[in-house]
Amino acid sequence: MEKEDRKRNIKVNISEKEKNILINDVKVQKYSEILGNLNIVMFTPDDIDIIKLGPSKRRRFLDIMISQLRPNYVHYVNLYKQTLEQRNNYLKQLQNIHDDKMLEIWDEKLAEYGEAVYKYRKEFIDKIREKINNIHSKITEEKDEIKIEYESDCCDKENFLKDLQFKKEKDIMRGYTSKGVHRDDFTIYINGKQVDIFGSQGQQRSVVLSLKLCELEIIKEDLEEYPVLLLDDFMSELDENRRTKFIENIERAQVIITCTDKIKINNAKYYKVESGKII
Repeated sequence: MEKEDRKRNIKVNISEKEKNILINDVKVQKYSEILGNLNIVMFTPDDIDIIKLGPSKRRRFLDIMISQLRPNYVHYVNLYKQTLEQRNNYLKQLQNIHDDKMLEIWDEKLAEYGEAVYKYRKEFIDKIREKINNIHSKITEEKDEIKIEYESDCCDKENFLKDLQFKKEKDIMRGYTSKGVHRDDFTIYINGKQVDIFGSQGQQRSVVLSLKLCELEIIKEDLEEYPVLLLDDFMSELDENRRTKFIENIERAQVIITCTDKIKINNAKYYKVESGKII
């Protein structure tokens, strides 16, 4: 992998017993150490699930993008998840012990970490909003108007604490926390209609393209260089027009494409792989 100011050699050694990652021949002790060394945007046919499936897929899309640029975000997400698990365990205990004094401690920490996670996500949703209209117009030849709305229970600590208190009795009965950034979502509208419900297959595919190209440009803007773009048999899902428009948007990036049919791209190098070997 080449960056503007340096080269990085990243190796992954996989065996039956273990998997090691080395950066410039130095073994990585924690996967979090990879952040900042290798910035990637990846397209696969399964990325349509960002639109078609539930909020967890959309949160994962945001988490992957943000963690590459804001390593501290991962820290807050992990703290939130740990606190959420501890609060949920305590809620189950309260079904029997009926003493909720300790709940305030978990509420306070959950609200603190939740507000931090929300601020990061809000920052990047706003970045997507700034870019997605222009990107989507190019892909669809200005046929569709796109809009994105971010939905969260934790816009600020004070109100989140009030929500947790209001939902306390129901949370105890259910044994889990019903409010928080673990339920965050964003909704995308095409021409005023919710794309996951009313959008055609082509519209949903175009929205995924727009989201991924936003991710590409946001990373480029933040780091002043393009990330590595990985396309895993993604181009076969596109019609000729969308394929052309898409390629126009990625020609300046470092791109690795895997596909069954040869795709003509200027200045590309082609490799044939059979049985796991380059021939």
